[in-house]
Amino acid sequence: MKILVLSSLAYSLTNFRGALLRELKANGHDVVAVAPDENAAVERDLAAWGIGLRIVPMARTGTNPLKDAALLSAYMRLMMAEKPDLVLAYTQKPIIYGGIAARLLCVPRFFALMSGLGYVFSEDSKARKGLRWAVTRLYREAVRRSRGVFVFNADDRQEMIDLGIVTRRQNVIQVPGSGIDLERFRLEPLPRGRLRFLLVGRLMRDKGIYEFVEAARQLKLDNPEVEFCVLGHYERDNPTGIDEVECARLARQYPVQFIPGTSDVRPYLASCSVFVLPSYYREGLPRTILEAMATGRPVITTDMPGCREPIIEGENGFLVSPRDVNSLKAAMQRFIEAPSLVTSMAARSRDLAEKIYDVRKVNHQLLDEMDLLREPWNEPATIRAEALPSSDLPQAIGQRQDARSSAGSRAIAG
Repeated sequence: MKILVLSSLAYSLTNFRGALLRELKANGHDVVAVAPDENAAVERDLAAWGIGLRIVPMARTGTNPLKDAALLSAYMRLMMAEKPDLVLAYTQKPIIYGGIAARLLCVPRFFALMSGLGYVFSEDSKARKGLRWAVTRLYREAVRRSRGVFVFNADDRQEMIDLGIVTRRQNVIQVPGSGIDLERFRLEPLPRGRLRFLLVGRLMRDKGIYEFVEAARQLKLDNPEVEFCVLGHYERDNPTGIDEVECARLARQYPVQFIPGTSDVRPYLASCSVFVLPSYYREGLPRTILEAMATGRPVITTDMPGCREPIIEGENGFLVSPRDVNSLKAAMQRFIEAPSLVTSMAARSRDLAEKIYDVRKVNHQLLDEMDLLREPWNEPATIRAEALPSSDLPQAIGQRQDARSSAGSRAIAG
């Protein structure tokens, strides 16, 4: 079967979806990856896996209708040339315009991997309401005849139903994120000496950067030995992005070390004691949290859709209120006052990563749901009830649902 995989960034193909692409190839499929930017390292890796790369230019952010129409046209030309049997798209614009193109051209199968609803759905500001209205309708058109929509958390699934993006009759499958490569992200010993809090994420206001630096400032007054670090790429074009100038200002005014974005976060995760992500961005299931858990680190994050899913309160981390400096500060203070919590929660994080978020289990579930496995898969992921914050997760995660209609659609539990 010929499969097109549509992305919004070449880097993500190998660093975030590499294991999935290799699994598709290992199951005998002809895989072609699509990205808007050229990247020699990515192209080299894909070629080594026997996967082709096609470039389709795209404005990753912004709402210029002419540019978006050009993207739709480019996707249609590509699909007419490649004649795929299945299209799998992830992130907003590839899902929207790839889905519409696939429907117009009657591509046999289209699947959307919704890793989160994104910043448009993060808050109810007037500026975003009009854009949310448009994006909702575009999503609806894109997935109207899809074979399946994968979501990472129950909140996104329900909101998509409430907004009318999908109907209750459509095949919406909840999976435990993108999974994490437990061989690449190994359990690392906790650092000795000073307690170090690390935030990893794109440098955006919605990721809770300002709340983190203010909490760090207040904690540093009475705990001068504690360290605080932020690691991430600048976001110049994102509406809530933080650029180099603003980062330099924050570094001068707050006791926080800002580390430039990197292609390998593992050394930084290994050097931290506690991972922090005070995001109020509309996450699907943050990969950075899974990477920290696999490394064996406690997690402080917000009680928000996506962020809350991997956390068992008081066992592998703490949930805090979004946009709340005092709540964040209090959670960090607990580790400062009781360092033994770091050790116990670190072990629990790794335990949950192995039981639920192993990328091999997640990818097998994805391929199984898309009917792309050479052999039937009979080994569901091991799930513990205590690790499932939402009562309907056991049905959605790690368990094969055999009842399918001839069209491949399945009613969603309401």
